[in-house]
Amino acid sequence: MGKTVLILGGQWGDEGKGKVVDLLTEKADMVCRYNGGNNAGHTVVVKGVKYKFHLIPSGVLHKNTVNILGNGMVIDPSVLLGEMEGITSKGFTISSDNFVISSSAHVIQQEQIEEDLEMGKGIGTTGRGIGPCYVAKVRRNGLRMNEFVKTDDPNAQKLKEFVKDTYLIINGAIDNGQNVLLEGAQGALLDIDHGTYPYVTSSNPISGGACTGLGIGPKKINSILGVFKAYITRVGAGQFPTELGNEEQTEGEDRDNGLTREEIEGANNGDEYLQGKVLRKQGMEYGTTTKRPRRTGWFDGVAAKYSIMINGLDGIVITKLDVLSGLKKIKVCIAYEVDGKKIETFPLDKDTLLNAKPIYKEYDGWDEDISSVKSFDELPDKAKDYLKGLQEYLGVPYAVISVGPDREQTMIMDKKILF
Repeated sequence: MGKTVLILGGQWGDEGKGKVVDLLTEKADMVCRYNGGNNAGHTVVVKGVKYKFHLIPSGVLHKNTVNILGNGMVIDPSVLLGEMEGITSKGFTISSDNFVISSSAHVIQQEQIEEDLEMGKGIGTTGRGIGPCYVAKVRRNGLRMNEFVKTDDPNAQKLKEFVKDTYLIINGAIDNGQNVLLEGAQGALLDIDHGTYPYVTSSNPISGGACTGLGIGPKKINSILGVFKAYITRVGAGQFPTELGNEEQTEGEDRDNGLTREEIEGANNGDEYLQGKVLRKQGMEYGTTTKRPRRTGWFDGVAAKYSIMINGLDGIVITKLDVLSGLKKIKVCIAYEVDGKKIETFPLDKDTLLNAKPIYKEYDGWDEDISSVKSFDELPDKAKDYLKGLQEYLGVPYAVISVGPDREQTMIMDKKILF
């Protein structure tokens, strides 16, 4: 009997979902993406070769996997065709047998891209027309794929064979006992309804978005996994209680330069900007799509608990644990202080969260390189202490722990939650 597993980002995106999706895709018959557009991006590393995806599920790297773009997505045809060409140029096959686009997905038009660039500067938009396309959808004057392919647009004719009623295909696969993986783009804290509004995306990355974005009932989902970095990052503006340093300090920061010994020493002596820079450099925290330096901070346990609650997570995936190696002290936010009062839940009011000061629990760091560790038992004791403390606080089991970008740099902790 097959399973339907949903995987999503538990933070503000960029959690490393791509690698985990690729890992699970090895046993998946179908991979379905349910929200967003080419404003999201992820990288998969296979045998040292990087593959970057913005629209197409990474299941295309697996020969027998069907890949679906759901009705909850907004799609730029020219970007999609460019990505398809890039994938086929590397020897992979894309055909109407292994790649399908929902007939109800909306099409991003050039005027929407222009509007996005003009209007969206204050909230950190990627300027790709995502927001205006979703606005047109809600206004009910948007262009859907089933109408687009009737036009004489050259891109429409190239995509026509891939456009189908995907709800039938997805529900059919689930009902026939296939393994189906549902993939959310971006992260739960960017959700239009449940994120840090107004600094959010225009869609629903949370687990509920999979039902509306694909046309499946919630009872058909067997397990829900949330992906979290061992620290946290954010791109663009918005509330960020555990941020180390500030965005202005990253101006002019050259992503290609390594860390100096003095910078590492400064980080270990408590300089918050340098602590954030260590995380950014060691974690290669620069946007897949935007190339922007990501804002970095300590793991926000309060935000993580909120994400666990609103998504109904059955298990969590911790990525980039290896990035913390070399730091003398590692912190986890377990509460906020706002106007002299301690709060342990995630406030949705913008001003409250902007004024929130993190209350930390501190762990001893470790010096060892853990990027080749294959099991939990092989980890340094201090890394184990960090993970045990985090899990005890969050109250949800680990499904996977990742210590590097490659497929092999992965520890499976609980197979029951996976396929």
